[in-house]
Amino acid sequence: MAITEARAEPGRQGSRGLVLTMLCFVYVLNFLDRQLVSILAKPIQDGLQITDSQLGYITGFYFALFYCFIAIPVGWLADRTNRVKILSLACGLWSGATIACGMAGNYGQLAVARMAVGIGEAGGVPPSYAIISDTFPREQRGTAMGIFNLGPPIGSALGVAFGASLAAAFDWRLPFYVVGAIGVLTAIFVYFLVPEPVRGRFDPAPAPMPAGKPAPSFLQAIIGFFSNKVLAVAALASGAANFITYGLSNFATLFLMREKGMALDEVAIWYALAVGLGMGTGIFVSGKLIDRFAVRNKAAYAVIPALSLVLALPFFLGFAAADRWEVALALLFVPLFLNSFFLPATVTFVQGEVAPGARVISGALLLLVMNLVGLGLGPTFVGIASDFFRPAYDEHSLQMAFYALAPMYLIAALLFLWLARLIKRSSPGDVA
Repeated sequence: MAITEARAEPGRQGSRGLVLTMLCFVYVLNFLDRQLVSILAKPIQDGLQITDSQLGYITGFYFALFYCFIAIPVGWLADRTNRVKILSLACGLWSGATIACGMAGNYGQLAVARMAVGIGEAGGVPPSYAIISDTFPREQRGTAMGIFNLGPPIGSALGVAFGASLAAAFDWRLPFYVVGAIGVLTAIFVYFLVPEPVRGRFDPAPAPMPAGKPAPSFLQAIIGFFSNKVLAVAALASGAANFITYGLSNFATLFLMREKGMALDEVAIWYALAVGLGMGTGIFVSGKLIDRFAVRNKAAYAVIPALSLVLALPFFLGFAAADRWEVALALLFVPLFLNSFFLPATVTFVQGEVAPGARVISGALLLLVMNLVGLGLGPTFVGIASDFFRPAYDEHSLQMAFYALAPMYLIAALLFLWLARLIKRSSPGDVA
């Protein structure tokens, strides 16, 4: 169905705000659905009798395997069709799969349902990146991406508060039913309320394409992204940072409950507040810093994440070593604030470096690396490490797994510093 020009060009600030609000809410649901298994890990483990390694696989590798690779063809298709329709369909699919997670009677059924959630969520974030980039001018994109990326902290906080409260009062299955139903309704609203923006509306006019030259093919788009050293390193550095983020977040509630004595109703209040305020303010502040400093020096897209990771490391170690959940949670607040600084920075950088017609596929390829390394391997590593340390450290096996995770902070910071050097070489005209 053709989209009218008036609907395709949201120009007023109010309509832009509506678009950003709707996309952010979809991202909230995206992340809430993704995190429910991690948030409710303890009652799910008790109910289905699964190990830490199995939990790591279903929250990490199994989910990421489908989420990452399906995102590539979905991104390529969205660059050539209606991005809003792709987003709406994806939201409906992952929400239905979330309901199926609540119906799982054993580990195998839960694993299959999680894979289905991953397939649906593959069509969520990349189209949203491109819609935002074509709705907001370049000088406002960092803030817009920062607001959009409030989805993960808000989704995590609501998931903890809402999911843990319902699970404590009723059963761990009920949150999956309720959240999934809300997602199906949201998919319908997105279809009718979010306009499809004109591609490249706020970008400089591209050089005219030679007559008869076809648009890049699916394979050419992939090769073009990874043959660009700056984009490839940006994706790799983000993957290393995401390794930390997911390795920590997918086991934090289990760690606080099992090793620090936190109760489920306490998780619903205090951990939810820490996640919402820590991650939320961190991502928002990161977007503001990017808008302020990257205009003068593009290397800020990489330097800011590198500094945030180095600053977060000692507080992460303190969190793992604390003897009471109150102290551990207070120390965890700082990594929650700093760990996600890389997200608005990298997303905004990549979206600004590629052609308007390649934004969704580029966002999908960024997420492929970022989530295959981070989401796929981070929780899997922590779960396997915890089971490895269990014979020697028993109830403190997750603490030792977090210690094993700590060196990744320095690895990710070094990768971002490498990226900063590459950006400086490719942008000699930046103002110091």
